[in-house]
Amino acid sequence: MIDYKDKSKCCGCCACIDACGKKAITLETDIEGFWYPKVDQSACVKCGMCESVCPILNIEELKKNDAPKPIHVYAAVNKNMRVRWNSTSGGAFSALADAMYEQGGFVSGAIYNDDFSVRNYISNNPTELEKLRSSKYLQSKAEGIFTEIRKLLNSGEKVLACGTPCQMAALRSFLRRDYENLIIIDFICRGVNSPKVYRAYLDSLEKRYKSKVVYVKAKNKELGWRNLTRKVTFANGQSYYGVYMQDDFRRGYHTNVFCRPSCYDCQFKGFPRIADITIADYWGIEKVDKNLDMNIGTSMVLLNSKKGDAYFQLVRDRMEIKETPFEAILGGNIALRKSIEPAKINRSAFFKDLEEHDFDYVTAKYFPYKEKKRSIKCRIKSFLKTAKMSFCSLGFHLDAYYQTLKINLRKNTVSSFKKGNYILTFPNVTYDVHPSAKIDVQWPIQVGRSEVKNFWNQGCLKMGAGTELCIHGGPLTRYGNGPYLLRSGFCIEIINNGKLTIGQGACNVGLTVMCADEITIGNGVRIGRNVSIRDYNGIHVIINDHYRTHAPVHIGDHCWLCTGCTIMPGVTIGEGCVVAANSVVTKDVPPHSLVAGSPAKVIKENIEWY
Repeated sequence: MIDYKDKSKCCGCCACIDACGKKAITLETDIEGFWYPKVDQSACVKCGMCESVCPILNIEELKKNDAPKPIHVYAAVNKNMRVRWNSTSGGAFSALADAMYEQGGFVSGAIYNDDFSVRNYISNNPTELEKLRSSKYLQSKAEGIFTEIRKLLNSGEKVLACGTPCQMAALRSFLRRDYENLIIIDFICRGVNSPKVYRAYLDSLEKRYKSKVVYVKAKNKELGWRNLTRKVTFANGQSYYGVYMQDDFRRGYHTNVFCRPSCYDCQFKGFPRIADITIADYWGIEKVDKNLDMNIGTSMVLLNSKKGDAYFQLVRDRMEIKETPFEAILGGNIALRKSIEPAKINRSAFFKDLEEHDFDYVTAKYFPYKEKKRSIKCRIKSFLKTAKMSFCSLGFHLDAYYQTLKINLRKNTVSSFKKGNYILTFPNVTYDVHPSAKIDVQWPIQVGRSEVKNFWNQGCLKMGAGTELCIHGGPLTRYGNGPYLLRSGFCIEIINNGKLTIGQGACNVGLTVMCADEITIGNGVRIGRNVSIRDYNGIHVIINDHYRTHAPVHIGDHCWLCTGCTIMPGVTIGEGCVVAANSVVTKDVPPHSLVAGSPAKVIKENIEWY
């Protein structure tokens, strides 16, 4: 009979619930939000079935496979870019699931309930893959799934089951034998979080945004895979982006505050793996193959059994893969071998406070977000790093140093070498700036940079009397928080009291900007070669009811202006748009559209790009 006095000896897999033929075991949820088996003594016949399926009690028998370590290790990305984009890693699970669906089989995994708690689910409907895809980062309730999988297997159906290592070990133990028509997949698990804490976290966001949560993506990639961003969308249309340790839930998770007690002494780490296939993020892929990186997610695939190896052959054509040494995965995946450390807080006090207060209260008390204050040593180090970078970039081109100092130290330029917000000028750049022109450098910018060593095309900035240039930062973008890159060969003219505003981003060689009114370029905008942006047609006039010599141009955040395109006066380009190569944009472009042609027309709506 199951009897857990030490909660660290129960992983909450629910296998004992399914194994009990007398229905004598139910689940009891504690103050931490985790469930544990409770035995009805009057109904229990002491058959021992519950103990015989417990993965922790039977770990020695379960921890075996065809080889002591993986037969093969792969870095893999799904060839379908949308699948890869919407996956936690590189889309390996989706490829494996699709192969099972095509055989008419069933796929099991974790899905959100309506309240964003999580349960295990199984289906042979390919349209439900979207619900199964992606990690949820809290414990899922698997009650009933073991019985359902066994029933399907015994009726001859093929099943692919995916879950935490403890859940998949429990499945092996529950089934009591190997099935040829079953593929078991686990993933590298750092630990499962409390559903109670997660709900409190979402409640705090709903309070902040004054609207109900309708969508959650635990590792959204809009700001890059490595930022570990949680995106939460609300019924009022607003979205929250929680970036890495700035996100309260992520910070609590990574400081080990509210994982299940068994996760601090996990019995399912290391090798041999119990599953046929193990999947995970391939941290460190940039050191192995940069073509498989791009900061949009790369899967690591461990083939632990001959059956897993054979099944993987069915999906090879769906993925771009590269076999890597086993040793290459160890450094970036500590959770593969090691349990998390206990939290450095009073855990009992934390959960007691959560009973009486909201999530924001316990966050502020137990793991507040603190901006790191830079010490004098760090500041000196940063200065030396900046000086080294400048020298490596400019070498002995004294004219570039002179122009850098001259443009930053002029009376009407607001910049800061101390904060790193200044204009770094590369060789062959000419400034013709009127004394009254204002330059506001709120974000670092590199002007005239070339990707070819010791080769710089001519670049020029002309600013007339009363004009303004503002380079600003903004929210973290998928390209990080580096300087604005204005590459060589550019020509920017600001005249007639015009104002040019540029957000954090980059442009390629040959940019032409003609500003006599107002041009605003948003945050995270990428500009290709030989692009022209103008809000002014000069003194030329066409006698036409609708002709304007000048009109403001606004380019929204996260747009991509491809090679050779032209943006004409009076145009507003919405957020997230792509302007195809050599297009001429003469009228407004709706957000998230792809436009092409001369004049440019919308050829695709609701696009996403990275």
